[in-house]
Amino acid sequence: MPTLEMKVPSPGESISEVEIATWLVSDGDYVEKDQAIAEVDSDKATLELPAEEAGIITLKAEEGDAIAVGAVCCLIDTSAKRPAESKPAKTVAPAPAAAAPAPAPVVAAPAPKSVPVASVKPVSPAAGHPSPAARKMMADNAIKPGQVAGTGRDGRVMKQDVLSAMAAGFDDSSTASWGGSREVGRVKMSMLRRKVAERLVAVKNETAMLTTFNEVDMKPVMDLRKQYKEAFKEAHGVGLGFMSFFTKAVTHAIAQYPSVNGMIDGKEMIVPEYADIGIAVSSPKGLMVPVMRNAESMTLAGIEAEIKRLAFRARDGELTIEEMQGGTFTITNGGVFGSMLSTPIINPPQSAILGMHNIVERPVAINGKVEIRPVMYVALSYDHRIIDGKESVGFLLAIKEMIENPERLLFGGKKPQEVLLGL
Repeated sequence: MPTLEMKVPSPGESISEVEIATWLVSDGDYVEKDQAIAEVDSDKATLELPAEEAGIITLKAEEGDAIAVGAVCCLIDTSAKRPAESKPAKTVAPAPAAAAPAPAPVVAAPAPKSVPVASVKPVSPAAGHPSPAARKMMADNAIKPGQVAGTGRDGRVMKQDVLSAMAAGFDDSSTASWGGSREVGRVKMSMLRRKVAERLVAVKNETAMLTTFNEVDMKPVMDLRKQYKEAFKEAHGVGLGFMSFFTKAVTHAIAQYPSVNGMIDGKEMIVPEYADIGIAVSSPKGLMVPVMRNAESMTLAGIEAEIKRLAFRARDGELTIEEMQGGTFTITNGGVFGSMLSTPIINPPQSAILGMHNIVERPVAINGKVEIRPVMYVALSYDHRIIDGKESVGFLLAIKEMIENPERLLFGGKKPQEVLLGL
């Protein structure tokens, strides 16, 4: 009897082990070729595992099991015939179309046949399991898994199911956060979360990390954005946000202070002549840092479009390992969550990370007078082994000056007058 051994594929270089996060099918199910049968976690991303052939599946691992790359995770009996219960579905489906002109009794006839099939069909492990997009929406709206019924394949909860449930409303008694019990929850950390934890601890222990701060008057950029945001969106099809201004300012500042873009490799210092900027984004699986390649050559519109694309892919759990590797500098924006000030942790093997924060109106001295201005605190965490204090402070000051004088973004961080005079 032909049996296919499905082995765990390699998600990328240096990954030797993955973890079965969720089986989307149950033991003994008939699966179609290329059907998603499982979600696997590596230490860098979550990927879907498709069936290599159609047939009856036999699972060889449990959810939560760690499996080596190349090991057998399931068997597929490719000689097995499609189950009989799936045939009526194919013959019944055309019936309503052919009998459309007929009276109601003809349309109602297939209904009794479908009910027994559904009642005896084993419940799939995917039942009630949300898709990445649905999981994100449920987390954002504090919706518990049991509160949404899934209509997707094998009962999987889709984004539209969450929207429909929210529109219908929930029973207040089912959403109570505290019940007065003394129970303690215990949830296993995913492989991705464990790897992030290890890397963060390693950064604190293995680098001479230091953070310098500054404040930025956001009024010039906010005024520019307010004036041109509608025309910008109409011309380029994307919104004009603050992240593109900061990304552009970072690339110009890197040109002035190249060591901030460098990294240590043994006894050598590597300084790339390009800026691959990582943008930290929140996803259902945790913090992800997809990378914009050659950000130094991108326009504001190009940066906004790429950030939007990567953010959507992170939200939907579709980021690939290639999209998260090779960054030379990272920007993180805690301001979207309300953070006033923080000390971001370096994303190894990079040597620096810029932290943006929320914008708050504060009293500022302008030309000897107190004015209320929208101010953002910014922070630069850096590895003191490769970046000196003078360079770190100068780098952050360059970003501040470019944001407060957006016209400098057109001239590589210089004033127009300096470019005119060749200074």
